[in-house]
Amino acid sequence: MRATLPSASAVSAIVLFTSCAGYRMHKAEEAYNLMAYEKAHHRFDKILRHSVDRNTLIHCADACRRQNELPQAVKHYHRADSIAPLTGEDAFRYGQVLMGVGDEHRAEDLFLRVLNESPEDEASLDLFGSCQGYREFYSDSGRFTVNQLKLPGLRSVFSAVPWKKGVLVTGEKETHRGRANPWNGGSFLDLYYCEKKTMVTWLDAIPLPGMVNGAYHEGPAVFSPDGGSLYFTRSNYYRQQLNKDDANTSHLKLFRAQRDSLGDWGDIHEFAYNGETFSVGHPALSSDGHTLYFASDREGGFGGSDIWRCFDSGSGWSEPTNLGPVVNTSGNELFPVINEGALYFSSTAHDNMGGLDIFETHEEGGQWSDPSNMHSPINTPHDDFSFIVDKSLDITGSAALSGYLSSDRDSLDHVYTFWAIAPTFFVDGIVTDDEHRFLPNTEVSLTEMLTAEDTTVMTGPDGHFRFPLKPNTDYVVKAQHPNVIAQSHPASTKGLTRSDTLQVDFALTTIDLDQPIAINNILYDYDEWDIREDAARELDKLARIFKDNPQMSFELGAHTDSRGGDNYNLVLSDARAYSAVNYLIQQGVDPDRIAAMGFGESLLINKCKNGVRCTEEDHQANRRTEFKVTGINLASRP
Repeated sequence: MRATLPSASAVSAIVLFTSCAGYRMHKAEEAYNLMAYEKAHHRFDKILRHSVDRNTLIHCADACRRQNELPQAVKHYHRADSIAPLTGEDAFRYGQVLMGVGDEHRAEDLFLRVLNESPEDEASLDLFGSCQGYREFYSDSGRFTVNQLKLPGLRSVFSAVPWKKGVLVTGEKETHRGRANPWNGGSFLDLYYCEKKTMVTWLDAIPLPGMVNGAYHEGPAVFSPDGGSLYFTRSNYYRQQLNKDDANTSHLKLFRAQRDSLGDWGDIHEFAYNGETFSVGHPALSSDGHTLYFASDREGGFGGSDIWRCFDSGSGWSEPTNLGPVVNTSGNELFPVINEGALYFSSTAHDNMGGLDIFETHEEGGQWSDPSNMHSPINTPHDDFSFIVDKSLDITGSAALSGYLSSDRDSLDHVYTFWAIAPTFFVDGIVTDDEHRFLPNTEVSLTEMLTAEDTTVMTGPDGHFRFPLKPNTDYVVKAQHPNVIAQSHPASTKGLTRSDTLQVDFALTTIDLDQPIAINNILYDYDEWDIREDAARELDKLARIFKDNPQMSFELGAHTDSRGGDNYNLVLSDARAYSAVNYLIQQGVDPDRIAAMGFGESLLINKCKNGVRCTEEDHQANRRTEFKVTGINLASRP
């Protein structure tokens, strides 16, 4: 059969269709490259209605992701992944949006896929670990109450800063005229003041008076401690012209404005360390106004945006310094806030629920503590940021922490109030004897270290006791009973921010005069009598026992293995016993109540006598230390 060539009209139709499809793709990619993601999303969507292409699906998914349209992003990533498995950055982003919709199990598989390709990928490693321990984020979700604020006149709003009778916020108007933000099709961001009538009733948002708001983005911002200066983020533009770098990217800059006698903001000056090829923004100030924190993707960071700071030198701000790898990661760190000595910031990395999570860290001696995730309900799988403390929001009168946070957990950015009821703490325990039997009627005391105040209870039939504890306090818990050796253990609520019950159990040893009691792990190296580091830890515990029982006298005995001459071993064991006793005296044990005794190899506990071949472990067991109660002075019983 003879093949038939297509007609000229058919060829023209094919060429026209191909040309139109190519033009539509060109316009979609152009919008995407210009970061006009709302427009790019719709153009990619139209193309996908007629033909399915993996790269188009990936671009469409990313355009949805950047507009926080996560369910749509998941759908497109899933289709692209079914054509051919996503890898690298695409797989990582797919994992991020899966976390954003609460599907941490599928997200875990995506991050593992990235790690199989690039085991050194720190961001994927962080989020893979977060997926594995996801339940921990909800372990104390009742600690905070979080409610959305309804601020009239704003479509989306974030970064609330207490000011006058309300808050200064960064917002997007519900309706807009003129030019639109190409990223999402809405208006550009401006700074607004919202006045509070009640916690649920707020007046319409009004633009910040003066010269701060302009043609493009302004905000977020922070006031100086005296209220006379405003540090704010702004798009890099001059008059109506947006400035862009060689990659067609417009970056953010930091500015300072001054308030005049009429309350208007003007006299605007640019921050000395802005740049044309990187962004600087999200300012925060220390309580004294002498340290300026900000977010930037400038050179010298650890990847993405990092938190930096400058110090007031008296004649200007010092060169920016990076807060270092404890705070900053290969992900993005943004929205620093200084609240009562703590640094709160948001990150896409660390131990993360998804999106941006809020973290807390403290600086001590120039070192930052490991950032602590604030957990649910402060954090969600979405973006959570701008954690601002405001004690005036404590409507309960008992909140340990209250203020504002921002989140897009309901699709758009909104401001939320939060307050935390002070956490409750207890110490709980069981007292038993050396036969593992419950010890009823045992006196257990709780001593607050700062005030030396004591509280005492008696254990019940099950040997149980329980005390309430104060926050941020050190304690000692002590158990004592007739005919047993009293014990004490430290307990502390310092650093605890969530309600908790500390477990402190006691296994009390029955007093049997002149019967040796082995001390675990007080061992010596061969032919040595110096106190090893592991032995020092055990001797510290023994010192506490001796001091807990001031009515008792003790003998501390040291033993050697069988290697070496009998007389030499006797001298060596004496040296070990005196070495241990001297250590105990240095820890505060009364020297009149403790004696040292060396037994050499006369009391071996296994078969390893002279001439018997033994392992080093067997010999080590003989190089032991024991103590025994040698007397009880009833007159000095506490």
